Amino acid sequence: MPNGSLARVLMSAVLPVALTAGTTSAGAAPVPVAVQVTGPDLAVDVRAGRHAISPYIYGMNFADEELAAELRLPVRRWGGNATTRYHFRHDTTNRGSDWYFENVPGSADPAQLPGGSETDRFVDQDRRTGTKTVLTVPLIGWAPKARDWSCGFSITAYGPQQGSDAQWRPDCGNGVRPDGTNVTGNDPHDTSVEIGPGYVRDWLDHLVGEYGTARKGGVRFYNLDNEPDLWFATHRDVHPLGASYEEVRDRTQEIAAAVKAADPGAETLGPVGWGYNSLIFSGLDQKTCGEVGGGCWANPPDRAAHGGVFFADWYLAQMRAYQRRTGKRLLDYFDNHLYPQQPGVAFGSAGSEETQALRLRSTRQLWDPTYVDESWINTSVEFIPRLRRLVDQNYPGTKLAITEYNWGAHDHINGALAQADVLGIFGREGLDLATLWAPPSTKQPAAYAFRMFLDYDGQGSGFGETAVRATSTDQGDLAAYAAVRDSDGALTLLVVNKTASDLTSAVSAAGRPGRRNARVYRYSQADLTRIVRAADQVVTANGFTATFPANSITVFEIPR
Repeated sequence: MPNGSLARVLMSAVLPVALTAGTTSAGAAPVPVAVQVTGPDLAVDVRAGRHAISPYIYGMNFADEELAAELRLPVRRWGGNATTRYHFRHDTTNRGSDWYFENVPGSADPAQLPGGSETDRFVDQDRRTGTKTVLTVPLIGWAPKARDWSCGFSITAYGPQQGSDAQWRPDCGNGVRPDGTNVTGNDPHDTSVEIGPGYVRDWLDHLVGEYGTARKGGVRFYNLDNEPDLWFATHRDVHPLGASYEEVRDRTQEIAAAVKAADPGAETLGPVGWGYNSLIFSGLDQKTCGEVGGGCWANPPDRAAHGGVFFADWYLAQMRAYQRRTGKRLLDYFDNHLYPQQPGVAFGSAGSEETQALRLRSTRQLWDPTYVDESWINTSVEFIPRLRRLVDQNYPGTKLAITEYNWGAHDHINGALAQADVLGIFGREGLDLATLWAPPSTKQPAAYAFRMFLDYDGQGSGFGETAVRATSTDQGDLAAYAAVRDSDGALTLLVVNKTASDLTSAVSAAGRPGRRNARVYRYSQADLTRIVRAADQVVTANGFTATFPANSITVFEIPR
C-alpha cells in the first residue's frame, strides 16, 4: 500500500410500486424524509453486452474468517509492503518504512517451522472458507536473515535520527537524520540476507507439499512482489535506488519462472505497481524526477533510454517477447493498484458533504473517459479501459487485476454506496480479479455492499455471473448494473442511488417478455444493520417504475 504523501510528491405503460424511504426496523434512529424527485431513466437489455463476470472481482486482502465464511469470499490476498520481505522458514517479515524498517517475527511455534507459519495459516483459513489464495512472492532479492527483531537503521550504528521506535525498540530509527536527509551507506545485512529464485522454489515446494498444486486445490495465485516502483522509499534500507525497467523485467522473469517450475498450474500477477504513475514511470524515474522535479517528468531518463516508451507498455511487450522466445507464458494477470488521489476519499471517515460527493464522483475514474481526475493527476484516467488497451496492444490474452484499492468510509453509508458502485463497475468493465485493501468488519456498511453482490437474501443468492447491458441517463445519480444468474436464469438488477433524494424512475426491460413479480432487496441509510426485503415489484414486458430511496442500494431479482 503506497503512502499518500509520497504519491503527491511523486507527481504533483409502466406499473408503479410504492418503495419509499424512511422505513426503519424497531429501535432504529429516525431518518429525515427525503425529497422525492423524478430520477433518470434506466434500461436493461438481457440480449446485449453479455460477458462473463469473474467471481474473483469480489476479493479482499486479509479478510477475517467470519466475514470470509459468510460471504463465501472468492479470493483473498496476502500482500502489502511487509510481504515484500518475508522469510517463510523464519516466519518473519520486515516492515520497511511502515514501521522503522524492523524485522517482526510471526506467532508460529519456531520448532514447527516452516509448518504453522503466518502464510500457512493464511492458506489454512482460505481452505476452510473455500476461498482462493493470492500469496506475494519476493522479487526484491532480500528477506529477513533470522527470526529476530533487528532493524535497518540502528541509531547506535548510524547516528541520531528524527524518529525511533521509542516504545518497543528505541535503537531502531526511521532512517532520517536530524537535518532531514536520509541515512545512506547502511548495511542491508543488518536485517536481511540475499534470496532469489531458489528461495521461491523452496517455498513453493513447501506449499505444494502441504496443500497440493494449484490445479488440485493448492495456492492458485502469486503476486510478483508488491509495488516495486516504491522500493526506493518503502524498503530503502536494502533497495535505495529506484527499480529500473530492466530490473523489474529481469526479476519478474526469474521469479515467475521459478513459480511456474515449482507449480505449473499457478497463476502470476505483476508488476503490482502502486497507482496511475506506475503505468508511465519506472521506479527509477519516479525517484529521480521526485528529486529533480520540473521538466524531468516530461522526459524522464529511464524512459528516454527506452525510446520514450511508457513503462507498462514496455513491461508487457517484454513479457510477450519472452513467451515468443521460449513458448512459456510467465505473466497471467496485469496487476496494478489504484487508490483515489482525490483529497479525503481513500481510507478514513466519510468526511464533509463535499468529500462524500467527491467520493461518489471519483468512481468514474475507473471507466469514464470524460471524467478528469480531481486530484494532482488532473487528466482522464479511465483505469480499466486503459489497462485493457495496454494488454490488447502489448500482450493479448493477459487478464486484468487490481489487488489493492480503497474508496474509504467503510463505516458510513457513503462508503457502502461507493463500494457497491465500484463492484458493479468491475463486473461491467470486465475486470478479472480485485482485492479490497483493509476489509470492513462484518457490521460495517461497506460489508453490506459486498453482501448485495454475494448474499443479498442471507440464503446465498448473489448477483448474476453473466453481465448484460444496464444503462442510466445519469449514472452519477442512479448507477445501474445487471446480470443473468447461471443457476436459475434470474435477472439481477442492482441500482445505487447516490443522491440525498428519493428518485422515481422508469425502468425499461428488453429481452424478457411477460409479466413477473420481482423480489426486491435493499440496503439504505434507513437501517444500516441489515438488508431489508421490500415489497415485490411487478414487472411487465415494458418494465416498471420504482422509487429508489435516498442513499440506497437496491437489488431486483427478476425470475426467468
